Amino acid sequence: MPNASTTEGFVASVAQELPFLRRYARALTGNQDSGDAYAIATLEAIIEDSSVMDRTKSARIALFSAFHAIWNSSGAPIAGAETKIAAKAQMHLSKLTRNTREALLLHTIEEFRYSEIAEIMNVPQDEAEDLVRIAQQELANSILGKVMIIEDEAIISMDLESIVSDMGHAVTGVARTRTEAVKLGKSERPDLILADIQLADNSSGIDAVNDLLGALGDLPVIFITAFPERLLTGEKPEPAFLITKPYTEEQVRIAASQAMFFSSTEPLFS
Repeated sequence: MPNASTTEGFVASVAQELPFLRRYARALTGNQDSGDAYAIATLEAIIEDSSVMDRTKSARIALFSAFHAIWNSSGAPIAGAETKIAAKAQMHLSKLTRNTREALLLHTIEEFRYSEIAEIMNVPQDEAEDLVRIAQQELANSILGKVMIIEDEAIISMDLESIVSDMGHAVTGVARTRTEAVKLGKSERPDLILADIQLADNSSGIDAVNDLLGALGDLPVIFITAFPERLLTGEKPEPAFLITKPYTEEQVRIAASQAMFFSSTEPLFS
């Protein structure tokens, strides 16, 4: 039996991983309420039965493993598809090979190794690798659309533009400030927004996105930021999709494809 200090250390380590579990859960469901409901259900299960957490594993892997046990036992998001975006998502997600999206998000967004994904999902490592490969192929054929970029650093905005253009998406433009972002978004409604949170004139990308969502309605948004802690507070609405700088091209590609599943627009290209 672990002693008190060991238990306290393990609990502290789990607490540090909770924001990232919630990030993963939101990306998985495409909805903050639904994702958080899964994270809460995981914590409740751990409190009710401590054996749900395998103390022989690291706190990070043990927590994500417990989450997956809850996720697999439920078979569907706890929160219903209460928005057009979530409803559209479920239609698309039903067509994906089982477990592929989970493995892909664990690998690209949370940056788990294949061996760790295998532990979390309770599958052989070669199967974990196959799941990621299949998901990459399926997402490569996902919906295409119009992407707007809110980013004040020229090199980063050019890189993002190149990545999404290579995927087949059309870039509506790049905005460097809140004012430019609102003007650009209203001039041509995007299907997806990629946004930094700190812009050139010290304006906020978060405020720019809120302005756009207020004017344009539901849109999937990916925040790409060096300051994830500003968004992962648990005290206010948080994005379903969040990438930490420095990012990889694969992270942007996967997040963009995943986010497009949650687009509320009718056929993005005819």
